[in-house]
Order: sequence, then structure tokens, then C-alpha cells
Amino acid sequence: MASRQAKKQQKKKKQWWKILLVTLLILVLGGCAYMWSVYSDVKQTVDEEMHEPVSSIDTKVGEKKMKKKEPLNILLMGVDERAGDSGRSDALMVLSLVPENEQMTLVSIPRDTRTTLVGRGTEDKINHAYAFGGKDMAIDTVENFLDIELDYYVKLNMEGLEDLVDAVGGIQVDNPFQWTGKSGKVYAEGVISLSGSEAIEFVRMRKQDPRGDFGRTERQRLVVQGIIEKGASFSSVNKINDILDVLGQNVSTNLKFSEMQKLALDYRGVLKNQESYQMEGSGQNIGGIYYLVVPDTEVQKVHGMLSAE
Repeated sequence: MASRQAKKQQKKKKQWWKILLVTLLILVLGGCAYMWSVYSDVKQTVDEEMHEPVSSIDTKVGEKKMKKKEPLNILLMGVDERAGDSGRSDALMVLSLVPENEQMTLVSIPRDTRTTLVGRGTEDKINHAYAFGGKDMAIDTVENFLDIELDYYVKLNMEGLEDLVDAVGGIQVDNPFQWTGKSGKVYAEGVISLSGSEAIEFVRMRKQDPRGDFGRTERQRLVVQGIIEKGASFSSVNKINDILDVLGQNVSTNLKFSEMQKLALDYRGVLKNQESYQMEGSGQNIGGIYYLVVPDTEVQKVHGMLSAE
């Protein structure tokens, strides 16, 4: 009798182990299915909705550089596009990634910078290049202005900036000084949290900033960095679907999903050393129009910061 009871207990233990193993297997499979679903959704969004090659950039060059883990330059364009308007590049930044030195540099080009628009041959504000010739003219003009090679571009419709900030769950920025927005919100000096609507007000304010457009450009850079940092954090994983919806509707790039994967893996060390810089010049009134005239010494300095030579 005792022997039969012992056998029953052993059988129950084996059953519990089987149940536990099956439960664990279901959890693992469920996790794998979820990860595959996320992977599949991201790949589809990037390759089918966001991916837009341009004639001005030969992506084969960028692919070769990636394989060798060489420095890359990526043009970030924040474009203010509205219905019935061709739009202007409201924000222009060059993101330089140097894996060997584990260095990431973000250089802002003020939108009023006077330079030659490639394809038109006229001197004008650099942000007008997008209005006249779209992404290709903007890319060619920045390359000519700084005498650098751009490997990739990312264009964000500024109208979608609010949704993107909300999608990542808000961001944090280090505000250089206190001011009050039109909404009545007080933006305190120091590290502050911003929602999507607050981020829009934060980047568009000009009149209260003693540095004018220079200060505005700096705040744009702060918001971009805030989005990159928050988007790369683990806390954004459960918001992936919201993020993908916003990116699919408001972002275009010549980066393919496979290239983004290589950047995430092979260039992740650049996040250790981040530097930001804003090009400087002198404001001048030429023909009744305000321009920022950047001296050759400043252009050469930035060329050195971004050049892979």
C-alpha cells in the first residue's frame, strides 16, 4: 500500500515538472513570437513606408563603409511641410559617427546660412534648397557647402514631431534659460520634461531668446538628442507600435532596415562620447534680406570635424 502511494506521489511530481516545462515552453514561444512580430513590423515600416532612395547619394558607398566600420555622415532634415506648400528645411544637422573613436558629433547648420544652391547656381538661404529641389538639392547643397560626403539622410516632417515625442513617452532636455511660452507654460532653466506639444513650442520659440535663431537651432538639437536617447532606451520597447505609426507617416530615409541593424550593433559605441556644435557667422542684410554669412574659417573647422579623411 505504501509502495503504491509513493508511486502516485512520484507520478504527480513528474506531472508537475511536465506542466512547468510546458508552461515555460509556451512563455518562451510566446516571447519569440512577440519579438518576431516586433521585428517584422519594424522591418516592414522601414523598408516599405520610410525607405526612399535619392539620386544624390550612392548607398553602395555607405554599405561598404558600414562593412568596414568606417566613419559615416548622416544628414538630418527637419522639414516644415504643410498642404499646398513645398516646404523648407526648418532644421539641418549633420550627424557624424566615428566607431573607431567611439565618437558621435551633431553639427547644426543655421537655416539662414547663405550659400550656393547646387542645381540653381544662386546664392540663397540654405534652407531654401529643399523648397526649390527637395531632398536631392538639399543634400547636394550641404555637401558642397561643407565639402563633405553624406552617406545617408533622414527627413522628419516637423508636423509629426509632436506625435513622435508623445510616442516615445516624452523627453528630457537641458533648457539653457527660463522663459514663458504662448501657452502660458513656464520652461524652467535646467533639465525639464517635455510632452509633444511642449516640444513643438520649445523648438519654435524665437523672440524671447537673446541668441535668436542660434538659440532656436540649439533647442532643435536638444530635442533631437532627447528623442534619440529616449527612443534607444528600454522603456520605449512597449511603445514600439505607436513609434512605428508616427515614423511611417512622417519620416523618410535611404537607410534600409538591414543597415539600421548594423548601425545599432556596430556603431553603438559612439553613444559613449557625444558632442554637439552649432555653426556660427555674422548676420548681414543683403538686398533687403537677412542672411547668416559663415566665414571660410568656420566652414573649414566644421569640415575637419566631419571629414573622414
